Amino acid sequence: MPYDYDVLIVGAGPAGTACALGLAGSGLRVGLLDKAQFPRDKVCGDAIPSPALKALTRLNPAWAAELRELTAGHRTDMRTSRLVSPAGTGVSVHWKAPAFNSPRLHFDDALLTLVRRHTATGIRENSAVKTVTADADGAAVQLTDGTRLTARLLIGCDGAHSAVARALAPAPLDRTRHCAAVRAYFEDVDDVPATTSDFLFLGRYRAGYCWVFPVGAGRFNVGFGMLSSDVARQKLNLKLVLQELLETHPHLVPRFTRARQLTPIQGFGLPLGGSARPLTGPRALFCGDAAALIDPLQGHGIDTAVISGLLAAEHAARCCAANTFGSEALAPYAAAVQHRLGRDLARRYRLMRLLARAPWLVEGAFKAAQWPPLRRVLVRAMA
Repeated sequence: MPYDYDVLIVGAGPAGTACALGLAGSGLRVGLLDKAQFPRDKVCGDAIPSPALKALTRLNPAWAAELRELTAGHRTDMRTSRLVSPAGTGVSVHWKAPAFNSPRLHFDDALLTLVRRHTATGIRENSAVKTVTADADGAAVQLTDGTRLTARLLIGCDGAHSAVARALAPAPLDRTRHCAAVRAYFEDVDDVPATTSDFLFLGRYRAGYCWVFPVGAGRFNVGFGMLSSDVARQKLNLKLVLQELLETHPHLVPRFTRARQLTPIQGFGLPLGGSARPLTGPRALFCGDAAALIDPLQGHGIDTAVISGLLAAEHAARCCAANTFGSEALAPYAAAVQHRLGRDLARRYRLMRLLARAPWLVEGAFKAAQWPPLRRVLVRAMA
């Protein structure tokens, strides 16, 4: 049967754009759709970890350099992380690998610009998905405007509430493997060097942290997140928690005395990696948040989104070349994600839960990190 696309990618965030870039030159008819018009904001911590940049550099060094040009003026290169324990012990970690913070409004638009410039991908913005179906003959996406698009293979890159995953591989929400977070943008925050990200760990709110991230142009992404099961058990309003922290925490009060809040506090969810959430479905592969690949220990997911998107591109090309899309044909993608990301994410989830149950370990780790050789061990564990 004729198809509109060989591969249709749903979601034009980091996972979807990485997948489209990975399919450049494949000769396949690739479509990329998103419900929004770019540039669009995405509520997030805005940290772009070094593995994301390394993965794009391996794909094409010129594209990685172009990404840095496109985000110039809208990013801050990160060199140092300052961590504060619940008891107030501080540790500074200096990073050698390149990483930066950038508002998703600009970073995601830059990635989509690369797709426009360097691939033949058919891009459809303002294209919200209504229904998704798949069978032995192919996959189809019905848009809210009535348009029907067909493909040999779908790539679900449409976030934590993925329409593709809900339709083809539904999984219940497990609050013990999900984090809730809030963030707002501020300016005129004191004592935050331009290349330093701050992490504050709190005794009252375990399995989470507060952050202050410079994101360029004198702005700061300020937020707080913790395990969703703890949020529900303690009946917390995270927006109020963040406001309280800024007004009472001894390490935050002096920094925010003259700060000005630029945006409302907004919430978002983070499906944590290390779970048994499906990575494939009928005629579909899932990437990024749609595959629950958020780092449970540090809360970032741009790197895992980019890496999983590139892996999906590799396996989509293989399936299309062989013209086989059954579960056995898709299984190698799940195995590749598990090998590259899954085992490490599962280990980090176990470590996060251990630290949440035993706060004395957190303080012990901070005290041990005062000694440089042990600090290097902790840095390797976090990297």
